[in-house]
Amino acid sequence: MELEKYIRVIEGFPTKEISFKDISPLLADPAALKGASKEMAKYVKDSGATLLIGPEARGFVLGAPVALEANVGFVMARKKGKLPGETLQKTYALEYGTDTIELPKFAIEKGAKVALIDDLLATGGTLAALKELVEEAGAEVTLILTLIELEDLDGKKALGDTPYVSLIKYAH
Repeated sequence: MELEKYIRVIEGFPTKEISFKDISPLLADPAALKGASKEMAKYVKDSGATLLIGPEARGFVLGAPVALEANVGFVMARKKGKLPGETLQKTYALEYGTDTIELPKFAIEKGAKVALIDDLLATGGTLAALKELVEEAGAEVTLILTLIELEDLDGKKALGDTPYVSLIKYAH
């Protein structure tokens, strides 16, 4: 399936130097969403992961159907203060400032095999922080998976040697 035709490219959003990759058309088309989910689920299964984690918000949207297709559990990674109960936290640098990502403490077992999923890899900061958080909890990240990769930004470098797959690549 040619997933690229379901991605809307919007130049100058949210700022003039950005070329925004909108996954809304893919999400709105059941066949495209199912096709993307099935393809991504194959990678999750092959990685040996038993748990899939996606950061808010588009990591949730893609993660849940992929987890169902791969027959693995799904955990939501949220921004600081959005999860109830005890959490694991990781603060990481952004281009301007910092952000903090959290996971529910109960969700990550030592020795677990985990795959990470998000809609897009740009500079890799969020996924790299999430990977570190999962590893600090004693689990192993077996795969990092995105629908889209902006190759010119070289976000793969931030992910270290963890296997990485994207279904669609753009030269920024």
